Amino acid sequence: MRVLVTGAQGQVGRELAELLAGEDRHDLLALSRAELDISDRERVLQVCGEWGPEVIFNAAAFTKVDACEEQADMAWAVNALGPRNLAEGARLCSAHLVHVSTDYVFDGRSQRPYTEWDQTGPLSAYGRSKLAGEQEVHRLLPGATVVRTSWVCGRYGANMVKTVLRLAEAPGELRFVDDQHGCPTFADDLAGALVRLGTARQPGLFHVTNQGPTTWFGFACDVLAAAGHSPGRVVPVATADLVPARPAPRPANSVLDNAALRLLGQPLLADHRTALERTVRYLTSAP
Repeated sequence: MRVLVTGAQGQVGRELAELLAGEDRHDLLALSRAELDISDRERVLQVCGEWGPEVIFNAAAFTKVDACEEQADMAWAVNALGPRNLAEGARLCSAHLVHVSTDYVFDGRSQRPYTEWDQTGPLSAYGRSKLAGEQEVHRLLPGATVVRTSWVCGRYGANMVKTVLRLAEAPGELRFVDDQHGCPTFADDLAGALVRLGTARQPGLFHVTNQGPTTWFGFACDVLAAAGHSPGRVVPVATADLVPARPAPRPANSVLDNAALRLLGQPLLADHRTALERTVRYLTSAP
């Protein structure tokens, strides 16, 4: 296949590019934000027209949740108009679009994991702009694949695993909230699922996360344990006690039920602890 990957220097985009480059059957064009700003409609249409991809994986997004509150125009340009532009480009060259979205489209008030059919209600500019991106894709390209994921981490970029490992190098306690619930998702596992869905041109909305819900406190404990440190150094705190308070509200519960995958009989990602151990080994052995 001729494949286009946007956001190719991000956590998910880089894993996608490496995975696809390792498969000889694909002709890959992987572009970073500097090479393709998806909010630039003319540039997106130019790339799609000249490259003529059969599948487009959109891993480009403005994901700095708190910064989105202060830079709302940029959030909407990248997270809402960007997917609209890619959907238009995909329609131009008859490509299948795989678009990555987020758990932040929910308000977090549910007492159970969210399915693909649950009502959305984003609390933040980031969540609202990402939901708008989903809507643009569904409106312009009904056969596209939209994948919501959560708490992404892995080998590349800034993420929770790297933060905990860095903090663990200094003495003292580590404070993490214990009242925000979600499913950590590892970018390499997610990339594999995206490629499977895109290769099959599977239409519709999917929740794709590693299995095993936890809290940020619980996940920090798991990271320390996987790295051989004492989890007892982690102290649970409440979101309301964080000083200073973060500009963007977080959903208290953003656990995603991977219901569509499960009901279709498709494989779910492994438990996040399995992926965590693999990732910590990589990060702690890297020169």
